[in-house]
Amino acid sequence: MNFRTLDLNLLRVFDMVMVERNVTRAAERLAMTQPAASNALRRLREAINEDLFVPNASGVAPTPHALAIWPAVRHSLAGLREIFDPQDFDPALDERSFTLLMADATAAVLMPPLVAGLALERSRVDVRVEPLTTRDPRAQIERGGADGAIGFFPDVARALAAAAGQGEVVLDALYQCEYVCVLRRGHPLAARDTLSLDEYCNARHARVSFAGRAHGFVDEALSRLGCERRVVLTVNHFSTAAQVVRDSDLLAVFPRSYLSASGVADDLVIHSLPFEMPAIEVGLLWHRRHESDPAHRWLRETVARVAGGATRKANWRSTVGTLGRAALLDP
Repeated sequence: MNFRTLDLNLLRVFDMVMVERNVTRAAERLAMTQPAASNALRRLREAINEDLFVPNASGVAPTPHALAIWPAVRHSLAGLREIFDPQDFDPALDERSFTLLMADATAAVLMPPLVAGLALERSRVDVRVEPLTTRDPRAQIERGGADGAIGFFPDVARALAAAAGQGEVVLDALYQCEYVCVLRRGHPLAARDTLSLDEYCNARHARVSFAGRAHGFVDEALSRLGCERRVVLTVNHFSTAAQVVRDSDLLAVFPRSYLSASGVADDLVIHSLPFEMPAIEVGLLWHRRHESDPAHRWLRETVARVAGGATRKANWRSTVGTLGRAALLDP
């Protein structure tokens, strides 16, 4: 291959297809047609005399050669972007799209105030929220599949602490809240001042497992006590669990911050869990390659500001609601 004659725009197409694993979606993000993106990949393949992608059911899969060269291509493109792109970012003037991974409970708390803030700033930024499907989204962040992931990632936090800040990703703390037990107002256990461990375990439960885990944090905490609960329904959205709990005798465990955003808080009673659970440490996970990117810096600062304000309000509303319902139950 003669590097002097290589069209560097071909590398931009290659990079975006590596991110999306789909030529059509990559073309859309690059504001070009799908045939033009396919032609660019063909030219790059011919220039380097190596196959880069093979078709699969969802789009394309990278070859071993593509996986080998991608880190260097990404690093080089990031360096060029820092040189030629403006070193400041004005959301009212500059267009930018961001993709964030998060669970529906987190999105319900953070997205309304974020959108309100963008409207107030007359921002030209758009945000795409995609579902969080794992408690360890580092692989997706590292391959550029998202600009950040927001959630509770205890295993990631421990791994980063052990690496003493030397990893490729960063986890910024956003807010802390607690897990609480929720049940419908007419539930036989609703009038209790507190739940005993036996009452909790003998009840029927709905479990939220967006990561597809057979046992969640609650089940692990009970297992350490030699206990288990009877889970009759597992769903992957907190919003679904909230609707089910409202209309049944199932119990569920929610982040306290989510309750005021659930839409059914007035129909639910909150109890403290009758066993110890770690605090929910919600953070923003992002890649170090964005450290000097002004737009990404704006994103991180905006998310942190929105999270602080939204969760203070959500936790206050949840606490006030709990006290109010307790007064109704025990005048």
